[in-house]
Amino acid sequence: MNKDGILFEEKQYMGHNRLSMVTRYLLAMFCFIGYYWSENPKPVQVSFLRIGSYPIQDGGGSGFVFFIVGISILALSAGLTYILHINTKVFAGTLILDGFWTARKVKIELNSIVTIRKGRYVKSILRRAVYNLHNKGVIRFYTSGEDFVELCDKSGLIYRIGSQKINELYIALESEIKNINN
Repeated sequence: MNKDGILFEEKQYMGHNRLSMVTRYLLAMFCFIGYYWSENPKPVQVSFLRIGSYPIQDGGGSGFVFFIVGISILALSAGLTYILHINTKVFAGTLILDGFWTARKVKIELNSIVTIRKGRYVKSILRRAVYNLHNKGVIRFYTSGEDFVELCDKSGLIYRIGSQKINELYIALESEIKNINN
């Protein structure tokens, strides 16, 4: 056990979510293609695709804005890898999920937990990061990864917590729930 009484701790960062990364990189690529198109305004004819000429003939560096926006998107993407989304901590008898900035801290008492199980998400690139999302009787916490721990309490609430360290989280929660029930 740690000196602070923490049995498990994991930090998940905003920049690691696949859907957000794909969106940011596609936008940046669009900006760089727009910049290239503005610098090379002649029409392009490929066997299956025809790209017309750039609509602004005397733009005078109008495409440079695309370049600056593309670089800004990439810098933002790099910066998001340092912004904390979820901090998961397991203490004796409690699980605390702390969100970023103004998000409320969620405290789950482990003495009310009836069942615990590990699960795996369906492979998808379109899974967005969520914090304390209540949907169809399930409360979700997810940033990135393929695995989750599902907790069900006495009142029937289901908590689904995504994790990169699924085995350590599961072992810490399971042993703490067994200690409480004995």
